[in-house]
Amino acid sequence: MNKPILFIDFDGTICHDRFWRGLKTNKQDELQKFLFQENKNLVDSWMRGKYISEEINQIISENINMPFEKLWDIFVYDCKNMYVPKLVLEKIRLLGDNFTTILITGNMDCFDRFTVPALKLDSYFDLISNSYNKKQLKDDNNGELFLRYADQFNANIEDSFVIDDSENVCNVFEGLGGVAKLITPEKDIIFHLENINLQSTNP
Repeated sequence: MNKPILFIDFDGTICHDRFWRGLKTNKQDELQKFLFQENKNLVDSWMRGKYISEEINQIISENINMPFEKLWDIFVYDCKNMYVPKLVLEKIRLLGDNFTTILITGNMDCFDRFTVPALKLDSYFDLISNSYNKKQLKDDNNGELFLRYADQFNANIEDSFVIDDSENVCNVFEGLGGVAKLITPEKDIIFHLENINLQSTNP
């Protein structure tokens, strides 16, 4: 078998920035309510590759009464300026000696188009897996995606880890036999990376 896999989530795990955070508070509130409360199906479809970012921004602009061009410029700027601590990325890079590192995210086309190149994320991970391209989320079909990557890299899922802020994803991964590390206020990404490093260097 090859090296075990370390799967790491993006949103809520290594990054806590929101899309459209550059909007004024009232418009931000309108957008959050429209998209993430009243139309969650749009978000789900977007993450599964059924919409592109331009289409979503057009829908939002019409519903919060804001010019598309202004909304789009804020959206792109915010996507390119997501904050991921450099310390986190360096710790992930170092763990690449003992693991195949995969950034596995339920995300949108804008992640590949704007966020990954701006943050140079592909230089810290062996592979980036975005639900937009895979047309499925991590917990779909009882974690089928995790097993596919284990097969692809000839890795033992029982020796592999996932770090995620979703309790459901963690439960699914543990159901496959892997080790899940749930992000909480008390146990953040740094805590888990250091803990995994200790485990991998002191078997």
